[in-house]
Amino acid sequence: MKRSILLAIVYDFDGTLAPGNMQERNFIPAIRMTSKEFWDQVRHESQKHQADNILIYMKLMLEKANSGRIPVSKTYFINYGRGLQFFEGVLPYEVNGQPEKGWFDRINMYGRESHVKIEHYIVSSGIREMIQGTPISRKFKFIYASSFFYDHNSVATWPALAINYTTKTQFLFRINKSCHDVSDTKNINKYIPDSERKVPFSNMIYIGDGETDIPCFRLVNDRGGYSIAVYKPNTKGAKSKLNSLIKDGRVDFLVPADYRNNSKLDRIIKSIIDKVQTDNYLFELKK
Repeated sequence: MKRSILLAIVYDFDGTLAPGNMQERNFIPAIRMTSKEFWDQVRHESQKHQADNILIYMKLMLEKANSGRIPVSKTYFINYGRGLQFFEGVLPYEVNGQPEKGWFDRINMYGRESHVKIEHYIVSSGIREMIQGTPISRKFKFIYASSFFYDHNSVATWPALAINYTTKTQFLFRINKSCHDVSDTKNINKYIPDSERKVPFSNMIYIGDGETDIPCFRLVNDRGGYSIAVYKPNTKGAKSKLNSLIKDGRVDFLVPADYRNNSKLDRIIKSIIDKVQTDNYLFELKK
């Protein structure tokens, strides 16, 4: 039986799989703020205290929720996640009345046909528990995202993990080395020869939506993998804002965040799967 090749597809979440920021759909309206008011305050506090803006937004979430008597339990965050919307094709849909598989099942099936096993991962600055509440959460092998520390009543009291645009790269190495325990600081720094790492960077695709993904784009690119920047479809100026990523060699492709069958993104991913399968076959022939 032919051995399957492992390929990891790593996604940012906000603006990549789902439009906007996840806090904006339900949580921010619940604390009676507009998105602009919330994020303006995050920027102001970050500048004032020279603090990480991810930690500040998590702190502000807890403060505003507590002052407004809004529950901040793990269950409530999961429930907020259930209301999130996704770009077209992420979830199952219909074409002329006929059912079409969602992105993850369709790409997994294409991979199996080429003897390529696909693993999906999230690396996001958003809230992990919100992502866990979405209908796609079970499609991921691991969800790396910012999260809270919860007390004995499952109430959020403090940030437990804050993932910003530079610390995102740590989790690419965790995928590369198959060292998924975030608390494990020993094995992640242990030297492992490239040939013994579970997911070579050459078998990794990173999909993100902008400047906060640049360190991940560059790391994957520099180590032989593939980076794809996506933008909100049919939005004036969305593509032009990211053109510099292509010009500066930060990403390989710049396409709409359209996950439907035969979209540009769909064709690119399938072509990469084919290339990974072919490269591995040629490598085996050289032995």
